[in-house]
Amino acid sequence: MPRARTTDMQTAAATEEASGCFSFILPPLAVLFVSAILASFAWNHTLAIQPADAPPQPANIQNADSPLLSPGISPIFTREIQYWGNSISQWAAASNLDPNLAAVVMQIESCGDPRATSRSGAMGLFQVMPFHFYATDSPYDPDTNAARGLNYLSRSLAKAGGDARLALAGYNGGIGVIARAEWTWPAQTKRYVQYGWPIYQDAQNGAATSAAVEEWYNKYGASLCRQARERLGLP
Repeated sequence: MPRARTTDMQTAAATEEASGCFSFILPPLAVLFVSAILASFAWNHTLAIQPADAPPQPANIQNADSPLLSPGISPIFTREIQYWGNSISQWAAASNLDPNLAAVVMQIESCGDPRATSRSGAMGLFQVMPFHFYATDSPYDPDTNAARGLNYLSRSLAKAGGDARLALAGYNGGIGVIARAEWTWPAQTKRYVQYGWPIYQDAQNGAATSAAVEEWYNKYGASLCRQARERLGLP
């Protein structure tokens, strides 16, 4: 976080009077039998045009570019982030965010170390600054840290009009940078977006591996992830 922050369906029924050679009155049982056949036909026809395995579309999905479309965490993230995969999905859902976007932030901020602490005082998995917590909060508690961090990410995304790239900039440099020209961004924020955005694109595109993750790891993340592995007891 910033160091200063941080079908509709309608049905219609029509009846026709009998005419010509079919002009007669059906007995009550025959009416019930014919009605059952017609209802069965209508049901089967509905199933034929709406496959049972078609996934439901959430009501809040506006277009194919919405970050909400991603169903879970991508395999491109390091194993320290995969360790938190189920939790990331739950936390992201609570904040109405794409879990992959949340995973990008955790990857860069802490590489999954719940006790990570920066020199500026940012804490935990999402490196949340102290003033984002309530007095009764436990900042290093994963659920609490995620709730505060992802709330800020959600606000950044809203301010950015759904632009995940700008939301990443806002998360690192403060929401105020979103409205500013990029050449005025702090160098750290530029680097954050330089690595975070390609990682997110790889995740959205369904990549199995990510050169962006590898480059970030080799330049900045090796020691951070080693610390996270030791903390989590990963081999």
